[in-house]
Amino acid sequence: MSGFDDATWPALGLVLTLLGLGTSAFIWMRRGAVSGLRAVAWSLLPLAAGLTGTLRLAWDIVDSVGTWAARLVFSPVVWLGIVVAGVSMVLFVVTGVVRRRQGPPAQKAASAGSGHKTVTSGKAPKAAKGQSQATPGLEGMEDIEAILRKHGIS
Repeated sequence: MSGFDDATWPALGLVLTLLGLGTSAFIWMRRGAVSGLRAVAWSLLPLAAGLTGTLRLAWDIVDSVGTWAARLVFSPVVWLGIVVAGVSMVLFVVTGVVRRRQGPPAQKAASAGSGHKTVTSGKAPKAAKGQSQATPGLEGMEDIEAILRKHGIS
Protein backbone atom coordinates (compact mmCIF):
# COMPACT_ATOMS: atom_id res chain seq x y z
CA MET A 1 0.00 0.00 0.00
CA SER A 2 2.34 2.69 1.21
CA GLY A 3 6.11 2.92 0.90
CA PHE A 4 6.66 3.18 4.68
CA ASP A 5 7.80 0.35 6.91
CA ASP A 6 6.59 -0.36 10.45
CA ALA A 7 9.30 1.75 12.13
CA THR A 8 8.41 4.86 10.14
CA TRP A 9 5.03 5.47 11.77
CA PRO A 10 6.23 5.80 15.40
CA ALA A 11 9.16 7.91 14.19
CA LEU A 12 6.78 10.21 12.30
CA GLY A 13 4.65 10.49 15.45
CA LEU A 14 7.77 11.37 17.46
CA VAL A 15 8.84 14.08 14.99
CA LEU A 16 5.36 15.61 14.97
CA THR A 17 5.31 15.51 18.79
CA LEU A 18 8.71 17.26 19.03
CA LEU A 19 7.50 19.99 16.65
CA GLY A 20 4.36 20.36 18.76
CA LEU A 21 6.33 20.56 21.98
CA GLY A 22 8.48 23.34 20.51
CA THR A 23 5.33 25.23 19.61
CA SER A 24 3.94 24.50 23.09
CA ALA A 25 6.95 26.24 24.68
CA PHE A 26 6.19 29.44 22.75
CA ILE A 27 2.51 29.21 23.66
CA TRP A 28 3.45 28.70 27.34
CA MET A 29 5.56 31.86 27.33
CA ARG A 30 2.99 34.00 25.54
CA ARG A 31 -0.35 32.81 26.95
CA GLY A 32 0.52 31.18 30.25
CA ALA A 33 0.74 27.75 31.85
CA VAL A 34 -2.82 26.61 31.18
CA SER A 35 -2.62 27.26 27.44
CA GLY A 36 0.89 25.79 27.33
CA LEU A 37 -0.18 22.58 29.06
CA ARG A 38 -3.11 22.27 26.72
CA ALA A 39 -0.71 22.63 23.76
CA VAL A 40 1.51 19.91 25.31
CA ALA A 41 -1.52 17.63 25.51
CA TRP A 42 -2.24 18.21 21.82
CA SER A 43 1.45 17.71 21.00
CA LEU A 44 1.55 14.25 22.60
CA LEU A 45 -1.30 12.91 20.43
CA PRO A 46 0.82 12.28 17.26
CA LEU A 47 3.29 10.16 19.29
CA ALA A 48 0.40 8.17 20.77
CA ALA A 49 -1.10 7.74 17.29
CA GLY A 50 2.24 6.55 15.90
CA LEU A 51 2.79 4.04 18.70
CA THR A 52 -0.74 2.59 18.56
CA GLY A 53 -0.89 2.32 14.76
CA THR A 54 -3.61 4.94 14.46
CA LEU A 55 -1.32 7.18 12.40
CA ARG A 56 -0.88 4.43 9.81
CA LEU A 57 -4.64 3.79 9.85
CA ALA A 58 -5.34 7.46 9.23
CA TRP A 59 -2.82 7.46 6.37
CA ASP A 60 -4.43 4.38 4.81
CA ILE A 61 -7.88 5.97 5.06
CA VAL A 62 -6.73 9.21 3.45
CA ASP A 63 -4.87 7.26 0.74
CA SER A 64 -7.92 5.08 0.01
CA VAL A 65 -10.28 8.06 -0.16
CA GLY A 66 -7.88 9.84 -2.51
CA THR A 67 -7.61 6.80 -4.77
CA TRP A 68 -11.40 6.41 -4.79
CA ALA A 69 -11.90 10.10 -5.62
CA ALA A 70 -9.36 9.95 -8.47
CA ARG A 71 -11.07 6.85 -9.85
CA LEU A 72 -14.45 8.55 -9.51
CA VAL A 73 -13.31 11.58 -11.47
CA PHE A 74 -11.27 9.90 -14.19
CA SER A 75 -13.00 6.56 -14.85
CA PRO A 76 -15.60 6.40 -17.64
CA VAL A 77 -17.02 3.21 -16.13
CA VAL A 78 -17.79 5.05 -12.89
CA TRP A 79 -19.46 7.87 -14.82
CA LEU A 80 -21.52 5.27 -16.69
CA GLY A 81 -22.60 3.87 -13.32
CA ILE A 82 -23.61 7.36 -12.17
CA VAL A 83 -25.66 7.85 -15.36
CA VAL A 84 -27.38 4.48 -14.87
CA ALA A 85 -28.20 5.39 -11.24
CA GLY A 86 -29.61 8.74 -12.46
CA VAL A 87 -31.81 7.04 -15.05
CA SER A 88 -33.05 4.67 -12.36
CA MET A 89 -33.96 7.58 -10.08
CA VAL A 90 -35.80 9.39 -12.90
CA LEU A 91 -37.79 6.22 -13.63
CA PHE A 92 -38.72 5.87 -9.95
CA VAL A 93 -39.96 9.46 -9.86
CA VAL A 94 -41.87 9.26 -13.16
CA THR A 95 -43.59 5.98 -12.29
CA GLY A 96 -44.52 7.34 -8.85
CA VAL A 97 -46.14 10.41 -10.44
CA VAL A 98 -47.99 8.28 -13.01
CA ARG A 99 -49.15 5.85 -10.32
CA ARG A 100 -50.54 8.72 -8.21
CA ARG A 101 -52.43 10.17 -11.17
CA GLN A 102 -53.98 6.81 -12.08
CA GLY A 103 -55.34 6.22 -8.61
CA PRO A 104 -55.48 2.81 -6.94
CA PRO A 105 -54.61 -0.17 -9.13
CA ALA A 106 -57.72 -1.62 -10.77
CA GLN A 107 -58.54 -5.22 -11.55
CA LYS A 108 -58.69 -4.42 -15.26
CA ALA A 109 -54.89 -4.36 -15.53
CA ALA A 110 -54.59 -7.93 -14.24
CA SER A 111 -56.92 -9.45 -16.79
CA ALA A 112 -56.46 -7.08 -19.73
CA GLY A 113 -54.25 -9.50 -21.60
CA SER A 114 -56.36 -12.61 -20.91
CA GLY A 115 -59.39 -11.54 -22.95
CA HIS A 116 -61.84 -12.10 -20.09
CA LYS A 117 -64.27 -9.38 -19.15
CA THR A 118 -63.87 -8.19 -15.57
CA VAL A 119 -66.16 -6.08 -13.50
CA THR A 120 -64.53 -3.35 -11.47
CA SER A 121 -67.62 -1.92 -9.81
CA GLY A 122 -67.92 -4.76 -7.32
CA LYS A 123 -71.47 -5.69 -8.43
CA ALA A 124 -72.28 -8.93 -10.18
CA PRO A 125 -73.54 -8.63 -13.77
CA LYS A 126 -77.24 -9.22 -14.30
CA ALA A 127 -78.02 -12.57 -15.84
CA ALA A 128 -80.10 -12.86 -18.96
CA LYS A 129 -83.46 -14.63 -18.80
CA GLY A 130 -83.08 -18.32 -18.21
CA GLN A 131 -79.49 -18.10 -16.97
CA SER A 132 -78.59 -18.59 -13.36
CA GLN A 133 -76.90 -15.73 -11.60
CA ALA A 134 -74.20 -17.94 -10.07
CA THR A 135 -70.85 -17.68 -11.75
CA PRO A 136 -68.94 -20.94 -12.21
CA GLY A 137 -66.50 -21.32 -9.33
CA LEU A 138 -68.22 -18.65 -7.22
CA GLU A 139 -71.12 -20.62 -5.74
CA GLY A 140 -72.17 -19.32 -2.35
CA MET A 141 -71.12 -15.74 -3.06
CA GLU A 142 -74.68 -14.59 -2.48
CA ASP A 143 -74.39 -15.59 1.18
CA ILE A 144 -71.13 -13.67 1.57
CA GLU A 145 -72.59 -10.61 -0.15
CA ALA A 146 -75.61 -10.75 2.17
CA ILE A 147 -73.38 -10.87 5.25
CA LEU A 148 -71.32 -7.95 3.94
CA ARG A 149 -74.48 -5.91 3.21
CA LYS A 150 -75.78 -6.73 6.71
CA HIS A 151 -72.63 -5.21 8.23
CA GLY A 152 -72.60 -2.27 5.81
CA ILE A 153 -69.51 -3.34 3.89
CA SER A 154 -70.56 -3.38 0.26
